[in-house]
Amino acid sequence: MKDSVLIVSGGMDSITMLYEYKDRIAIGLSFDYGSNHNAREIPFARMHCERLGIRHIVINLDFMHRYFKSSLLEGPDAIPEGHYADDNMKSTVVPFRNGIMLAIATGIAESNGLRHVMMANHGGDHTIYPDCRPDFVAAFGSATAAGTYEGITVEAPYTGITKADIARRGHALGIDYGETWSCYKGGVRHCGRCGTCVERREALAEAGIKDNTVYDSPLTMPYE
Repeated sequence: MKDSVLIVSGGMDSITMLYEYKDRIAIGLSFDYGSNHNAREIPFARMHCERLGIRHIVINLDFMHRYFKSSLLEGPDAIPEGHYADDNMKSTVVPFRNGIMLAIATGIAESNGLRHVMMANHGGDHTIYPDCRPDFVAAFGSATAAGTYEGITVEAPYTGITKADIARRGHALGIDYGETWSCYKGGVRHCGRCGTCVERREALAEAGIKDNTVYDSPLTMPYE
């Protein structure tokens, strides 16, 4: 039964969830908040929704680009290179981004008679992104349940697993991750050196999956 809205960026995690839960997802919801890579990732979200016959909606959040502070909103040169374990990666946090998106997704869900909002955060997000952590997901889910007539819930089934685990699931579903976008710099090709590129390459390598992504950097990991 179609009972859910999925926040779908066009990256590995949300595209995997889109396919894994396609029988439940009525709407794929993307947000254009003026990041360097929105123009690269949203077309993938649209393409996969169209393949699956799922309605795709794009919400413009231009105010975030104008008023929020994050290297993700300041152009490709502002994006730090390295691993997510590095402190400099905290500059890529867009303050309360998931809270804003979940609130809008909840309104979309209730307006369309749906009962659940799904998000594709995973275990590797917890260290750097406060609005991906289990306590945030639980608290926000309590708020949506209390603040809607139908008691809409937030579901985040990947919260406790790794990106490599997600990649294995997607591979089993037949997903070609070359048809997703991760790079925060948002160039013509993945840079291969920013935190999301490093994480992507690590996950696919750990999962034993051929990486069809075209990178600007050599195939060695940038921090090696």
